[in-house]
Amino acid sequence: MSVKETVMWALFLCARACRSDPRRSSCAPVSREAPPRCLKWQRGLLLRRCRCGSSGSFRLSCGSETLLLLICRHRVSPSQIIREKTSEEEKKKKKPHTSRSPGKARPERAGFRLRAGSICFLFFLSFSFSVTVNKMRGLLSFYRGLHTLSNRQARRKAGTVGSRCGFCGTHSNSKPQPRFGLLFDIDGVLVRGRMPIPAAKKSFEKLVDSQGQFLVPVVFVTNAGNCLRQTKADQLSHILGVPITQDQVIMSHSPLRMLKKFHDKCVLVSGQGPVLEIAKNVGFKNVVSIDMLRESFPLLDMVDHNRRPKLPSNPIGNLPKVEAVVLFGEPIRWETNLQLIVDVLLTNGNLGSVHNTQNNPHLPLLACNMDLMWMAEAHSPRFGHGTFLVCLENIFKKITGKDLKYDALMGKPSELTYHFAEYLIRSQAMQRQWKLPITSLYAIGDNLMTDIYGANLYNRYLEERVARKNPKAIAKMVAATGSSTAVPQEEEMDNLLESELALPSATSCKSVLVCTGVYNPNAAVPSDANDCIKETVFHGHRDFRFDPALVEPGFIVHDVADAVDLIFEQEKFVPQ
Repeated sequence: MSVKETVMWALFLCARACRSDPRRSSCAPVSREAPPRCLKWQRGLLLRRCRCGSSGSFRLSCGSETLLLLICRHRVSPSQIIREKTSEEEKKKKKPHTSRSPGKARPERAGFRLRAGSICFLFFLSFSFSVTVNKMRGLLSFYRGLHTLSNRQARRKAGTVGSRCGFCGTHSNSKPQPRFGLLFDIDGVLVRGRMPIPAAKKSFEKLVDSQGQFLVPVVFVTNAGNCLRQTKADQLSHILGVPITQDQVIMSHSPLRMLKKFHDKCVLVSGQGPVLEIAKNVGFKNVVSIDMLRESFPLLDMVDHNRRPKLPSNPIGNLPKVEAVVLFGEPIRWETNLQLIVDVLLTNGNLGSVHNTQNNPHLPLLACNMDLMWMAEAHSPRFGHGTFLVCLENIFKKITGKDLKYDALMGKPSELTYHFAEYLIRSQAMQRQWKLPITSLYAIGDNLMTDIYGANLYNRYLEERVARKNPKAIAKMVAATGSSTAVPQEEEMDNLLESELALPSATSCKSVLVCTGVYNPNAAVPSDANDCIKETVFHGHRDFRFDPALVEPGFIVHDVADAVDLIFEQEKFVPQ
């Protein structure tokens, strides 16, 4: 038994004896129900009636004081100084106690007695102790000090209690502090449709400790946009078997909360799922859905003959004027959404008027999720929201002869999404009270055109930001490009980020490609890359410039478990 447990039992017995009836005989043994673990002493050894002083007060007997001192100082277990009389032969030799009532014999209760050696030792020290029960707090302080001294060395090895229990805001000196964070794609890396990839759960067993707390900062970056962040966090927790919060999840629409200048406008939202709730969750106050628009203007949706109104009807027109359009993800009825979005853009939000093909510029347009394709349970990739955007862009250009303009593109490979991911990584490190900054990011994905392109694009931004602090690097950049216009543009981006998220602490973002999703390592590469690589390889969005260096992954591994092992090896990180 440890010193802590021993002293606590001694104090427990003292307190219990204080609550007992003082009129009972001081030599009556304590019953078996008293303390657990069969630690029993006679109450007469623990307490004696105070003959002097205030009436009704008690003092600890010298035996109790000596017992506490003996246990605390010499770490003697109670089992070493007490014994139980359970032998039938001893019970027969011992005469039963007589009760105060004459003629009635009281049977002996099974109890504990001090050994002879202990009694001699107690007698030797009995003259030097006299402590009142009212000063029991002193004993408690003595115990706390003793416990602190005896466990100081153990705490230095094991770290603080809070970190061992998994509390946020605590840190342990014994655990290695990471200098890197992980950005995980979901579809094609962790799951395919609703089926988890076998390596996913194995990889996350390496990323959490026994309390379920992440050993390194982790953020899940997905281009999906048909649900709330909390819903996606709950799905991931169920699939991976580790606790995940919404602050670790970035949906394609998550960066919209930073575009506050659009939050007060009346916006038309397109997508599927709880789009109205999603829009309000990211900050929009006045939201109109495609279904609401169709109900107010039933004559606008005419592709499906079965959905056409049976009788002529007039527009209800009770909706406010649309001032911006937000595209969350691929809708269910593409023809309806394409028709009504083009109507809104060509009428400047006034659906009661005719199209104006010369309307320039058109209403603000914000789009999330540029994935042309994504990987589900099927053997080949499926259409994503990027395919819907291709349809919308070509229809608009075919009608007006002009390119469709976006005010913001969010989701991978947009830099804005990676800025937001870096901010969440930094926030996790601050919550854990890690003193060293997170300087490296690793983005794990399955799509060259979104995951790898976006990570490399953000890495280029981080490198240029570091270079801008060096005048020689700026001169070299200007000499290489022949223009200095790139520097002010990056400074404008820094000003936007500083106002919303603060500037990043990371200096690099490395890309890791897995072979369990869209990427096919067995696909043939065209021999004449200069002529047809854009048509064959680049499936990125129209507004992103193709650069072969941006679709070149830093590392290629088989699955996400291999990716985690590789990153630990690169960072020389050994989880404990």
